[in-house]
Order: sequence, then structure tokens, then C-alpha cells
Amino acid sequence: MFRIGIEEIEEVKKVIESKQLFKVNSGELQESQNLETEMREKFGVPYTLTMTSGHAALASALIGMGIGPGDQVIVPAYTYIATAIAVVAAGAIPVIAEVDESLTIDPADVEKKITGATKAIIPVHIQGFPCAMDQIMEIAKKYNLFVLEDACQADGGSFKGQRLATIGDAGAFSFNYFKVISAGEGGALLTKNREIFERALIYHDSSAVAFFGTQLDGVTEEPFCGQEFRTNEITAAILRCQLKKLDTILADLRANKKYIMDALAGDCAFIKSNDIEGDCGTTIGILFKTTAEADRFAEAMNAPGSIPGKTKKHIYADWASIMNKRGAFHPLMDPFKMEANKDIIPNYTKDMCQKSLDILCRVSYISISPDWTKAEMDAKIAEIKEALKA
Repeated sequence: MFRIGIEEIEEVKKVIESKQLFKVNSGELQESQNLETEMREKFGVPYTLTMTSGHAALASALIGMGIGPGDQVIVPAYTYIATAIAVVAAGAIPVIAEVDESLTIDPADVEKKITGATKAIIPVHIQGFPCAMDQIMEIAKKYNLFVLEDACQADGGSFKGQRLATIGDAGAFSFNYFKVISAGEGGALLTKNREIFERALIYHDSSAVAFFGTQLDGVTEEPFCGQEFRTNEITAAILRCQLKKLDTILADLRANKKYIMDALAGDCAFIKSNDIEGDCGTTIGILFKTTAEADRFAEAMNAPGSIPGKTKKHIYADWASIMNKRGAFHPLMDPFKMEANKDIIPNYTKDMCQKSLDILCRVSYISISPDWTKAEMDAKIAEIKEALKA
């Protein structure tokens, strides 16, 4: 969370005083409805759904695409486990592809991993780094695949002038504490596809969508059982304020990242960028020739958690439930044990994406604050240069 303050407090106060905290209500504020309208306008898509999390948005989008048992979905080796779990939640099987030196999914490896069972690709704009969406979309068109953008770490970012999460068939944002804008938790699905929207609408709140308000007006999809990922008016009130701050936060992040990178340009190598202008600016990735060099730099910076290959959070090899093929507690609900999937389950091994592991252990991150002063950035630059001498 970068910036939150009195504006959010005042809007939450109004919601509490209205006593209308439920998403569907007859009050005057209508925070959830207004948030979804404002998101549609800001991101230029006809359909948005706010939800409880980015995972909820990913899972709902996959259901909306008709993904299920018998299908494979390609995900990158470097992403939060929620990306892969969303695939399993739909009854499908995740296939793990390498990342390249942009730390995003490698289009060349994606194409290698496509089989007759592949139905979708999930490019993840990790750390706000845009994926090579032109290549991804070209591959998807060639093989008639869905593209679901996981922009959960890239709220507001863009690729060649188009907002992330609006390029593919659907996209997902997250608004938890660690994201560009935040309400502590939350997520959103964006799509231009009416069919995906209708199915996701039903799935994300199947216990209430038919019984509260007019949410199913104009919906032709037959209701079916799904989940309950419904958000609330307090979360929406916070996010309406955060959405207004988004572009200013991004502008300041990008300016500060550029200032530091320009100052370091002669001292180190950076990870590749697919679009530095669209990058969210939250993170600088310094690329070293060896893991030992990255380790020494991280130690000199007193930042042991700065090497993405060693965080134990976002690397496929640490996804115990996926690697051990435990897709559900009850075996009959487990996609890894379903008859429809028996011939399409990969042989997951911890060294299956060695290229990704190598790159991720040779990178060290510098996190950027949008609120740093020039003096603070100059001090950070001096600290980095000193550490690079190690």
C-alpha cells in the first residue's frame, strides 16, 4: 500500500453512517456500483466485476471461459501460487512455462508447451513488469486460445499504450495490502466478452446474485452453483478513493525508478523490459552474471529477501500443493485425480524450469517508493553503488 489517508477515512465514515454496508442496497451511496462504473470508464472495457481477491477474479474468469476438466492452462514458473490454484479450482491442469530475462512468461516456451488440451494462457505481469503481450496474443490467435491477464501486481500498468488486463480476453487485478492500490483485500475482473462476464457474474456470487437487486437483468446464462466472492461497500468506498490516486502513484513510481536507473546505468545491468514506459515502476531488477554476485549484493544491501529466486513465495518449485498434485482435500473433487485429466497431467519436478530458476537467482530487487525525495533517492543510489562494489 503506497498512499492512504483522510480521504479514505471520510468515505468509509459515510458508508458506516449510512448503515448500508451490503453490496446490493437501496441507499444513496452505491459505492460498489459506482466503483465498477468508474473502473469501466478508466480502463475502457464494457464489463467489470469487483470481488474479494485477485484469485477470485482469476477463477471466475476461467469459469467464464468454460475452462474445466480435460483442459490445460499455461502459467509462468514465476508467479504467486494463486495463479495456478485458480486453474485447479476450475478443474483444469496448470502447465508451467519458463520466464525469460524480463521475468515474465517466455513466449517461445509457451508455444512449446501447447498441446491439444491447451485452452488458455495466463501471462502474469509480475512486479508490474508488462509481459510481451503482442507475442502472447499472436500465439493465442494462432492456436485459438483464451488469454487471461494476471495483472494482480500491475494495477494500472500498460503495454504499448494499452492498459494491462484489457488486452486479453479477460484480466484480473488485486487490491490486497501489497498492491499498487489497496483496500487491504479485494480484486476485480475486466473483460470485453459478454459471455465471460455473465458466467463470471453468476460464479462469483451464486448464492446471492439471483436474489438481491437486479443483477441478472439482461443475463441469458442459466444460473449454476459457484462461489461467494462478493465484496462490500466499505471496500468499494476505499477503492474509489484509491482509483482516483492510481495514475499519480504510477507517475511518481515511474519517475523515481527512472531517476535511479539513469544514475546506475553505467554501474550494472538491468533485467529486460517489454515496455519500460508501461512498467508500473514499483521495482528495479538488477541482473548479475552469477548467483554468487547477486548474493553478495543482497548481503551488502542487507536485503536477504531481494532475490526473487529465494523468497519461497513466487517460484513454482515451492508450490507444494501443485507439485504434490493435491488439487482438493476430497479425492473425488481433485482435478489431478479426475478421469478427464488422467492423460494431460505434466510430470512436475523442482528442476523442470531450470532457465527460470537460474535467472531468478541472478536478480536482486530494489523496491521503489513514490514518496521518496531527491535526497532520499540520492542516498539510495549511493548505497546501491557501494553494494555493487561487493
